[in-house]
Amino acid sequence: MQSKMVAETADGRTFVVVVEAGEEAFSAITNFARSAKLPGASLTALGAFERATVGWFDPAAKDYRKIEVGEQNEALSLIGDVATDDRGEPSLHLHAVLGLRDGSTRGGHLLEAIVRPTLEIMLKETPRALRRRKRPELGVALIDLSQ
Repeated sequence: MQSKMVAETADGRTFVVVVEAGEEAFSAITNFARSAKLPGASLTALGAFERATVGWFDPAAKDYRKIEVGEQNEALSLIGDVATDDRGEPSLHLHAVLGLRDGSTRGGHLLEAIVRPTLEIMLKETPRALRRRKRPELGVALIDLSQ
């Protein structure tokens, strides 16, 4: 993974992060957010994966139903945010639309993805820290704006 801060203003920093082939995208972004000490950020990305797992959140089960994409695919859209969780660690919430060879798509919450050949990410730090708290009654952690 490579990264570069491309802007710094009173409202925060902007980074470009390039994840390389063979790296797992979700953990690479999490590790970058930890090393950059990002208290909150929005992100957009594009690239491709050799395989990926996205999820559809099932409210009744309070869990994600996994959708495996076991072939080369294009990350047509990857958007999300970074917040700080209950343990003080970076917490990612990423949604992906993945394009397949026949032009069809799969989408959902990005759970795991192996990059091939690249993933290019723009991270824009938020002016204030974002806090994500676990909501047991829902089964997910959500941004808490009361903080």
